[in-house]
Amino acid sequence: MTDITGATLIGSRDISGEATFYAVDPSSGAALEPGFHEAGAAEVVQAAVLAAEAFPLYRATPPEVRAAFLEAVAANIEALGETLVTRAAHETGLPVARLTGERGRTTGQLRLFASWVRAGGADEPRLDSPLPERTPLPRADLRMRHIGLGPVAVFGASNFPLAFSVAGGDTASALAAGCPVIVKGHPAHPGTSELVGRAIRAAVVEAGLPEGVFSLLTGTSNDLGGALVADPCVKAVGFTGSRTGGLALCRIAASRPEPIPVFAEMSSINPVFLLPAALEARAEALATGFTASLTMGAGQFCTNPGLVIAMAGAALDRFLAAAGSAVSSAPAATMLTPGIAGAYGRGIEVLEGRAEVAEIAHGNEGGPNSCRPALFVTEAAAFLREPVLSHEVFGASSLVVRCTDADEMRSVAGALEGQLTATLHLDAADHALAATLLPLLEDKAGRILANGWPTGVEVCHAMVHGGPFPATSDPRSTSVGTLAIRRFLRPVCYQDLPDELLPAAVQAGNPLGLPRLIDGKPELSGEAQR
Repeated sequence: MTDITGATLIGSRDISGEATFYAVDPSSGAALEPGFHEAGAAEVVQAAVLAAEAFPLYRATPPEVRAAFLEAVAANIEALGETLVTRAAHETGLPVARLTGERGRTTGQLRLFASWVRAGGADEPRLDSPLPERTPLPRADLRMRHIGLGPVAVFGASNFPLAFSVAGGDTASALAAGCPVIVKGHPAHPGTSELVGRAIRAAVVEAGLPEGVFSLLTGTSNDLGGALVADPCVKAVGFTGSRTGGLALCRIAASRPEPIPVFAEMSSINPVFLLPAALEARAEALATGFTASLTMGAGQFCTNPGLVIAMAGAALDRFLAAAGSAVSSAPAATMLTPGIAGAYGRGIEVLEGRAEVAEIAHGNEGGPNSCRPALFVTEAAAFLREPVLSHEVFGASSLVVRCTDADEMRSVAGALEGQLTATLHLDAADHALAATLLPLLEDKAGRILANGWPTGVEVCHAMVHGGPFPATSDPRSTSVGTLAIRRFLRPVCYQDLPDELLPAAVQAGNPLGLPRLIDGKPELSGEAQR
């Protein structure tokens, strides 16, 4: 399970061939052994057919079987030990401490979904009693539960090689929903992907599940991902990455004879509003917290604070001076890939070339593929006039928008695209202004924070990691937290079916012991079942 061979994993089979690409250590530019086989159209078909064959059997597994399988995946990932973390560090340039924490998040969310499946979170059964005497029309016996959509294509993310990749949140929630998963591994960390893929495959064998429950396709071409989304056996897509990539997949999915949903997390600049009283009281402290959030992980977080909105004045000047000083002394950090580093550099050049944008500070120079932190400022009128100023620069760069008054601050809030997060720094004296901003921000963001920083996403039941376009392709969904399972489920209603033909989740005796809603009320534990 700890060997890296460069193979594509299709069910129980290793598909090998001529090595066509290598992982690259972004800190040095050196290629990493071994070479990896590029999967193609034939491998897509093989994986998709296996997944389609596995689906009827896998979706029928009892909650306990599915939960135990997810827990086995978590245990197998942990059993990889330092081999996994070390390889991920070489392939991404991320520090070992960060990756160790990310491994814990990965296994933690697998176990969270296991507990959620046991608690009935995949089925969510609802029963409405028959009303044969009701006039003018009687009501039938109605029972509802959720089932999986079918095989799901998951695209590994560049910035989270564990928590948003092969065994990440999309995979965990799809498997919890009863859907086989075909992962398109990110080409920047193929060795990491193979190690995790083998851990999942071993858990499939341990649980006695059909081999098509999981496959891993490796490759660098966009055609591979496009073929996977276009395959008729695939019924949904989970994606984390660029707006360009997400929209390309959405177009492919929409143009199929049978269109399918794409749940794509794409672009967010995560505005932070510094309200007047809070800014006056603690401008320097806010600057310290902001800079730490901005530069964390070279700014390669989807919740990085890429926009700050505040009112002009002495308090904002203090914030800019303190933040500028902190950014100026911030070290450069290695970015995930040469491509990401190049895109960051081009984004900075765009801001530097705008007459309406002033540079506040740049961080220290670094080595190959490094991110030099940057801070800029512009006026609200310019921000409202120039759409390019609201484009995401993926990395440790942020733009401060200086507003003349509260009305202009609200105008900026109303002009924003959809976001994953929006943050309010406020004191009691700011509550009246915050109350006028909140309805605007509810329409723009999936998560609204007070007196915190958006980097860091708790994996729990109440978390929402989603938002209106372009933060995601479907604002009704989240990719983090137990609610993420609903992306890969659909409801089925059973009307007047004999009890012995009903699925166990909605049978009269509740043989699975699941929490259920009966006639709109929670079923009490141990009460007589109808």
